[in-house]
Amino acid sequence: MNVVALSGGKDSTAMALRLAEIEPREYTYICTPTGDELPEMFAHWRRLAELLGQPILPIIGGTLKRQVEHWNALPNWRQRWCTRTLKIEPFAAWLMKQPKPVTCYIGLRADEPDRDGGDYASVPQAVMRYPMREWNWCLTDVLAYLACRNVTIPERTDCARCFFQTLGQWWRLWKDHPEIYADAENDERKTGHTWRSPSRDTWPTGLADLRLEFERGQIPPGNPAQRDLFASLQCRACRL
Repeated sequence: MNVVALSGGKDSTAMALRLAEIEPREYTYICTPTGDELPEMFAHWRRLAELLGQPILPIIGGTLKRQVEHWNALPNWRQRWCTRTLKIEPFAAWLMKQPKPVTCYIGLRADEPDRDGGDYASVPQAVMRYPMREWNWCLTDVLAYLACRNVTIPERTDCARCFFQTLGQWWRLWKDHPEIYADAENDERKTGHTWRSPSRDTWPTGLADLRLEFERGQIPPGNPAQRDLFASLQCRACRL
């Protein structure tokens, strides 16, 4: 059995499409959604399934929302239980039920040797393959291939609310998906914790206070909207 793990990001997308070209065989394509992806991520999975010519099987081990309610806590950089409970453990459990042997194809590049593909040593007769490392593909190869295939990866392929995301991404979530932002605020009220780490920057840590800054017109530094605003305020000579 040949299983291709698809996060939906640029690396796994490029790997899956290229594998189908140069190593055609019967593949089972899987993804592990958390239920907190943005709409464009689900649209990308649907288009990728069309390009691959077969459906992508979702392996669901719960949702981020239910995990937050269960633990009455929010994941953070010290307790990243979300990845373990929603992705690694459900995928390992699914692998255990499949006919053996199983070859899993993981999208790790040659220029990221320190990354691993998850701990699946407990799955008997499961072999992990890293095709892009075999091809010696680096980031430039991935981007060039996706451009050649006319495939655009969504700006966000992770959860809509994540302790890793930048201040600019929180601003974008508030602006484009206010209902999700409001729900993330509610997570903070219920648990007494914050999605953003204290002292990460000079902006408010809590999402409710952060929203007030956004509503006042404050735009995080480096955000594309801020650059557009500055460009509109500059004279023509300054923009040359």
